[in-house]
Amino acid sequence: MDNNDAIRNAVRENYGKVARQDGGGCCAGGSCGTASAAVVALQLGYSDTDAGAVPEGANLGLGCGNPQAIAAVQPGEVVLDLGSGAGFDAFLAARAVGDAGKVIGVDMTPEMLTRARDNARKGGYQNVEFRLGEIEHLPVADASVDAIISNCVINLSPDKAQVFREAFRVLRPGGRLAISDVVATAELPEQARHDLALYTGCLAGASLIGELEAMMRAAGFTGVRIASKDESRGFIRDWAPGRRMEDYVASAAIEAVKPGVAPGG
Repeated sequence: MDNNDAIRNAVRENYGKVARQDGGGCCAGGSCGTASAAVVALQLGYSDTDAGAVPEGANLGLGCGNPQAIAAVQPGEVVLDLGSGAGFDAFLAARAVGDAGKVIGVDMTPEMLTRARDNARKGGYQNVEFRLGEIEHLPVADASVDAIISNCVINLSPDKAQVFREAFRVLRPGGRLAISDVVATAELPEQARHDLALYTGCLAGASLIGELEAMMRAAGFTGVRIASKDESRGFIRDWAPGRRMEDYVASAAIEAVKPGVAPGG
């Protein structure tokens, strides 16, 4: 087994456990603080309305931001959610796209897919579909998506350049990325980078902002913008208490566009 497979297996196992335990947060070791998922959502920039608009159990308190705030999802659009988990962001996007639109969630953890599909049935969502797959190899057709959202997931991939190539492939011309994720604002210590618990906890896999920008441009994206949020270091401190990871990692809003104009645009 190569190292990339070992990382994917560890991530899959960790988030399968999170799904079975009804949450736990995006944190090393799987338990950080006692805040409820609803409180965590407010800390990440969601509203009370957002937290109350989804089926119970869809919000597991995961994530590091609110991609809905930058996605500007429009009625009738097709939205892809990378690492859709139990469906929180997918269901919020479904409200925005309406009956004429569609949301596709992709997740590599079977337990998360089961929860998301159950939540979709509970909520009566007809415009949401959840697919099993890796974000490096998306089960989505070429040029079929208007917007891609993701919340604290791409950092977990051991091949981020491939994730951005796949994102570019499935977006329509003029389509956009609107991602919340963690980024490295300084070079991570060697010991931290090889700590699997910190990796599955959304910390050790963070790439430097310049590295991410280069990957996205190499994939073909334009209008690349990565804006880190210093205020996020407060909750990141709680993900790995005593490890000082907040000195190296912050949440960021990541945006980019696939060049071109969509048909009819």
